[in-house]
Amino acid sequence: MIFGGEKKPVICLDPGHPSEVGSGTRGRKITEIRAAWEVALQAKKRLGKAGVEVVMTKSRPTEMVRNRVRAEIANKVKADLMIRLHCDSEGGTGFAIYAPNKPGVSGKVRGPAPNVITASVAAATIFHKKYAECLSGVLLNRGLKPDTATAVGRKQGALTGSVFSQVPVLLIEMAVLTNPRDDEFMASAKGQDQVADAITQAALAVIHAPKKP
Repeated sequence: MIFGGEKKPVICLDPGHPSEVGSGTRGRKITEIRAAWEVALQAKKRLGKAGVEVVMTKSRPTEMVRNRVRAEIANKVKADLMIRLHCDSEGGTGFAIYAPNKPGVSGKVRGPAPNVITASVAAATIFHKKYAECLSGVLLNRGLKPDTATAVGRKQGALTGSVFSQVPVLLIEMAVLTNPRDDEFMASAKGQDQVADAITQAALAVIHAPKKP
């Protein structure tokens, strides 16, 4: 295992929005809130069957949780990995995965720590490879990117959820909901099932990766 030692692995699933930055994007057939929630529930079930303890950052789809609090939930349970689930609204199609590559500042807090950045990049690299394999030919792979490739990351140096994280963290933009095809895919039971399976397989790949000396 790359993280966690001998303890039962813990994954924190963070279905994005609503938060202090709003209720997220929406397509014609599904909202970001609903897509993230449905996928998270399915991934939680699958990971649980694989022997992973899963902690969610909220208890219902429309529960408002600030991004700092979401990170603190993962910190409290000492998650081996925090997976943040979102959908994009920019042009294009497909998925992208983000991880912090440098410290940022939110409020008066600077983070994440160097060891968390290193662990996040390592986890995201493994996660992205497996996730892309699972969704090959299904969704366009827009790549593994640093937090600084996002609007908030450019402004702060890292996403807020990364700044406050004390555990490895990554964010998935699962699809672009303003793209009709992506919107239809994420609204479908089949699409949600495929994304949940990809998240599960990618998370397990991280958990079971050889531990670096």
